[in-house]
Amino acid sequence: MIERVLEPEAMDSPAEAREYDLMDHVSVNAAFVADLLAAAARAGRSPSRTGFVLDVGTGTARIPIVLCGEVAACKVVGIDLAHEMLLVGSRNVAEAAFTSRIALLRARVGALPFRDAAVPIVVSNSLIHHLPDPAAALKDVCRVVAPGGVVFIRDLFRPRSRMELDRLVSIHAAGATASQRQLLADSLHAALTVSEAREIVATLPFSTASVEATSDRHWTLVATRAGTT
Repeated sequence: MIERVLEPEAMDSPAEAREYDLMDHVSVNAAFVADLLAAAARAGRSPSRTGFVLDVGTGTARIPIVLCGEVAACKVVGIDLAHEMLLVGSRNVAEAAFTSRIALLRARVGALPFRDAAVPIVVSNSLIHHLPDPAAALKDVCRVVAPGGVVFIRDLFRPRSRMELDRLVSIHAAGATASQRQLLADSLHAALTVSEAREIVATLPFSTASVEATSDRHWTLVATRAGTT
């Protein structure tokens, strides 16, 4: 197994934000939102009725935009540490005409600006591999989710070998620029394994939780917090 090699926690230069936003995430984001809605439905937590969805590590706000496009009454609060990502995200939200339904805030997971047990649904896509302390981040997510609330997190998992990493980059960034291919390679190298993610989740006080490999490069956590609202 290759060792985890951390990448910067925040991609916070204008060039990095633009480059990231130009990458082709359309199918990945659509699948994320479809799977999130299915998980929320199974838990009886429709995003149209829960108040709001918190997107942790929202980046350039592409997932909130897809989610609001799918669920008419949904409102989303997206947080990210990277100022430049949020600037691009704000432009994306305005272009999609969702400024009344999507709010973007600069904040760090580990110090989320929400009360304990206050958030009905917490989601995150491709954030965990950026974090030097994923356990602290997931503990903070567990802290803010409401009783009966849903946590839906998807991230990359680290390949077993450099050969496998290179194969995934060649498949999933075939038409990308050299810098975009390097971004994916670095992210895969920085990711947890599925086993590492499971070990962290097992320490958290969820009432139900599963961590499964859901593609050739992604793991997904679906969890609920004990209690009802």
